[in-house]
Amino acid sequence: MLPKIFKFSKYLHSQIRFYSKLLPQPTRNIFPKYTGIFINNEWVKSESGSTFPTINPSNEEVICQIEEGKAEDINKAVKAAKKAFDINSPWRKMDACERGNLLQKLADLIERDRAYLASLETLDNGKPYSQSYNVDLGLTIKCYRYFAGWADKIHGKTIPLDGNFMCMTRREPVGICGQIIPWNFPLLMQAWKMGPALAAGNTLVLKPAELTSLSALHVAELTAEAGFPPGVINVVPGFGPTAGASLAQHPDVDKVAFTGSTEIGREILKYAGSNKDLKRVSLELGGKSPNIIFADCESIDKAVEQSHFALFFNMGQCCTAGSRTFVEEKIYDEFVSKSKTLALSLHDKMGDPFDLKTEHGPQINKEQADKILGFIKSGIDQGASLLTSNKNDYHKIPTQKGFYVKPAVFSDVLDGMDIAKEEIFGPVQQIIKFKNIDELYERANKTIYGLAAAVYTKDIDKAMMLAQIIRAGTIWINCYDIFDAAAPFGGFKQSGLGREKGEDGLYGYSETKTITIKIPQKIS
Repeated sequence: MLPKIFKFSKYLHSQIRFYSKLLPQPTRNIFPKYTGIFINNEWVKSESGSTFPTINPSNEEVICQIEEGKAEDINKAVKAAKKAFDINSPWRKMDACERGNLLQKLADLIERDRAYLASLETLDNGKPYSQSYNVDLGLTIKCYRYFAGWADKIHGKTIPLDGNFMCMTRREPVGICGQIIPWNFPLLMQAWKMGPALAAGNTLVLKPAELTSLSALHVAELTAEAGFPPGVINVVPGFGPTAGASLAQHPDVDKVAFTGSTEIGREILKYAGSNKDLKRVSLELGGKSPNIIFADCESIDKAVEQSHFALFFNMGQCCTAGSRTFVEEKIYDEFVSKSKTLALSLHDKMGDPFDLKTEHGPQINKEQADKILGFIKSGIDQGASLLTSNKNDYHKIPTQKGFYVKPAVFSDVLDGMDIAKEEIFGPVQQIIKFKNIDELYERANKTIYGLAAAVYTKDIDKAMMLAQIIRAGTIWINCYDIFDAAAPFGGFKQSGLGREKGEDGLYGYSETKTITIKIPQKIS
């Protein structure tokens, strides 16, 4: 297992290769065990009889057909979740510590199936197996264990009131939660949603991304094996406009939690307020995060490597990607040169994601790959300098099949260019020059997003000043993409509503009830 996967040194690539040798071998010819709709701890077919294909991004071949959930299937799942949330149900009567035990058992089962799930994730998503096993599965297991520990520690307060009254609060589950997760980190996003919802005592209907449903369906089976009562957890694969929209606007759903694009997040808000019930909503959306490198950083080499990781990890398909790399002009040319060299070295490490030597896999699908190539073309057309390919072959990929895009580095990028404003969600690094700290206040915040940011400097005063001024939900100082289940995560502005993970993540899955008792003046 990679120790501190996010702390990359100057031996970044050699470290990955070394620790990859310690991994259990992936299952290359894996075939999914579960492709149906999971309701009431049972596998059912879609009411319509429809199925849809899921595609292997590395070779463009159909992996299997999955049952396509639609409105009628969502309705069945919500009914099951509603019944499981009844005040007299086994789930509602269950001791809080027992809920925690079930989450721990689920984490144990995921640990048992870790190599299988990592292989399944690589097959369906295209990310390198070494990353699936070390990063995605490692963080997923820790997330369930973290929230398992919270299950019997969610409690209220006593509050002193004026007069002869005693006041107390209690935290109660919101109810039935509709959860919609993205395709870039399928297992981890499932854990971020299910962990706190279950710890707080809710029931749920989860819709995985249609592009990457397989690992979510396998975990659904594990929840039954762990002993969760029927109806507590329901998983309905399907498409956003049908299954997703039906879930978000279902009148019996009390809360909607969504991770995905800002565009779809706005639609979720509309859906959530489209009926007589005003649903609770949490949204984790897009980003265009500033990654700021000062000349007084500890080491240019380390800053280059961290910035490379901040952008190219998971083929650039990260909402937190450090996609606006601001570099102080004193070190700009050196930083650009070294960033180009590092990105070009990644070109040789592209390919089969099941190969333990591979560090860069395909994009999720053709639509995403074409979108990224369109941004690369716009960068060239608008005057930025593409350093990692010439203008004629930047689009070429190393294999005949698969949705591969070469890692690209642009210099001479201006704030007004499309590549500096839009979320690309791909392996395209934009390196932007700045003169001094004063101009950063406006430039770093000049975006509709506010998900994350990073600052590299040895001057802690400078770092803390920017940490206060930059409007983003997460600020990293001299590091990037440090994630832990205990640390709240979410965005400012159009990057979202609410927080996931940590104690804050539980607030979105619980309601505060205030109870006030009149105390008699004397005992009769």
